[in-house]
Amino acid sequence: MVKPILNLDTLPGELALPVIGAPMFIVSVPDLVVAQCTAGVIGTFPATNAHRSDEGLDGWLTEITERNEHARAQGQYVAPLGVNLIVHRSNENLDQHLATVIEHRVPLVITSVGAPGDIAKEVHSYGGVVFHDVTNMRHARKAASSGVDGLILVCGGAGGHAGSLNPFALVPEVRAEFDMPLILSGAISSGQAVRAARTLGADFAYLGTRFIAVQEANAAPEYKQMIIESGASDITYTPEFSGLPANYLTKSILASELDPADLALPGQKVDRDYQTGHKKAQAWSVIWSAGQGVGTITDAPSTADLVARLKVEYEASGA
Repeated sequence: MVKPILNLDTLPGELALPVIGAPMFIVSVPDLVVAQCTAGVIGTFPATNAHRSDEGLDGWLTEITERNEHARAQGQYVAPLGVNLIVHRSNENLDQHLATVIEHRVPLVITSVGAPGDIAKEVHSYGGVVFHDVTNMRHARKAASSGVDGLILVCGGAGGHAGSLNPFALVPEVRAEFDMPLILSGAISSGQAVRAARTLGADFAYLGTRFIAVQEANAAPEYKQMIIESGASDITYTPEFSGLPANYLTKSILASELDPADLALPGQKVDRDYQTGHKKAQAWSVIWSAGQGVGTITDAPSTADLVARLKVEYEASGA
């Protein structure tokens, strides 16, 4: 058996904070991932982001690895790297992405939007570990049976594709059944919230929206400003734009000349194709995703400054 690259028992304490930067479509790019890793938290990105670029996934992984290694050579602690694989059958590039991940021996692979299948076995072959997104106990049991190493509990209020369960319900229920790393996602935007996730029983906090409003994120200035100006009540939860329930900034829906009250509710069928003038209102480039944690986001600092701030808040909340 190949020894895992990551020691999941000690990893939370090795990081500056027990935080994983969630992989975000369009937003997560090499600059953000390197900034997260060199700040001491796990940086990740969706393989689909790299596939859309001229460099491709191989190019992105080569660049990130080289920049991280340079920082290590300067004596800096650098957190591990992770890549998100979309395992839904609609991803025609999954096999290619997986082959590239294996070639680069990516330490952490995050699987989402579907069943992980045999991916854990493939990643384990070189010592990598796999975390899988789940929103309920049924998904958790199915993922655990496929051999994944950890479960990302995507709870109510998380940005992007999200579940609806309260973390106070889901985390203890999953923890009671599974002895593996748990990663909590949903409205975590402060060091105090990271501490709360740990107190509840999670090993890591999963932060997405908070990392949209940082300097290194590949998000339009208007997107970052809208996050800063929004509160929890400015989030709309609908399957309208991707077919799966997801959280979006209500103001971006209105800016696309759509009525949030007219959108499909979770569980309802979506059969409309929207046009706003000559521009299709697509998630996530025009209609912007964010979680309910936007209410505590008031600025767009550098990633290093943000992590330093989160660490102070985290340590103070444990006193």
